[in-house]
Amino acid sequence: MAWLRTIVTACVLAAPALAQDAPKVPDSPEPPMTYERLGRILFALDENAQPAGTGFQLTISGVPMLVVTDRTADRMRAMVPLRPAEGLTAEDMMRMMQANFDTALDARYAVAKGRLWAVFIHPLSPLKKDQLISSLGQTVNIARTYGTLYTGGALQFGGGDSPGIQRQLIEELLEKGEEI
Repeated sequence: MAWLRTIVTACVLAAPALAQDAPKVPDSPEPPMTYERLGRILFALDENAQPAGTGFQLTISGVPMLVVTDRTADRMRAMVPLRPAEGLTAEDMMRMMQANFDTALDARYAVAKGRLWAVFIHPLSPLKKDQLISSLGQTVNIARTYGTLYTGGALQFGGGDSPGIQRQLIEELLEKGEEI
């Protein structure tokens, strides 16, 4: 149980830093997110976005993305295909699960239909505009950093393995630099 206490302590210590960067609560409540409102936001992010079935295809910062909705289940999913799942090693899977815990933030790595994906999944109606935009950015970031930093690009949630793994690269470079 010492391991659990260590993780909880690290998470509690990280919480004040996370709270400082939390988005401000708007003065007036936003309307519920709907397929139509989602579409307006996505078209503002990419004027070349295209409706696709119950969702949209768009490109954010050069990364193609599919956003799908399910009105009946009140859910949405933003997805970026990364690669075939075949050939993923145990080390790949472990690193992605570590990132899902602390650096991917609202985005996640997932496997479905024989592919590895960067995804953001959320109930549709309570989704806020800024939360959507931030999470789409995080999804693009974990797609871009797959195989390297595995990060959503914002904060890291404490108590995970990623900071030590990322620090390892710096230590290796510093060690190499000592020879110069």
